This record gives sequence, C-alpha cells and structure tokens, in this order.
Amino acid sequence: MNATRIVGILLIVAGIAGLSIGGFSFTKETHQAKLGPLELSVKERENVNIPTWAGVAAIVVGGILLVVGGKKG
Repeated sequence: MNATRIVGILLIVAGIAGLSIGGFSFTKETHQAKLGPLELSVKERENVNIPTWAGVAAIVVGGILLVVGGKKG
C-alpha cells in the first residue's frame, strides 16, 4: 500500500469522525491579575464546531486519493 492510499484512508476516517462527533471543546486558562503572592486566574471553556462540509470534503478527497492511488501510472 503506497502513501497516497494511506492518506486517503486517513482522510476518510477523519471525515467520518468529524461528521459523527460534530465538534470538540477544551478549557483555556487565562491569568487576569497578579498582585504580589495573589494570582487571579479564569478558566474558559471553548467550543470548536467542525463544519459538515469539511467532513464531507475529507471523505470525498480521501475517496479520490484511494482511486487515484490504486492506479499505476
């Protein structure tokens, strides 16, 4: 199996994962103020949505790479 087919399979898997999960979230810690030994910090929860078109595009491009990667030129 050559590198083009491996990348195609990875894109298909990533596209399916993106469509099924829909997004992810993470916690970002920011330091607002530091006054001597006292430190005020704030934790913010950030949400990142994965667009549907990005998941579909990854699946399509992965499928194209699988077809093209399978041909000997």
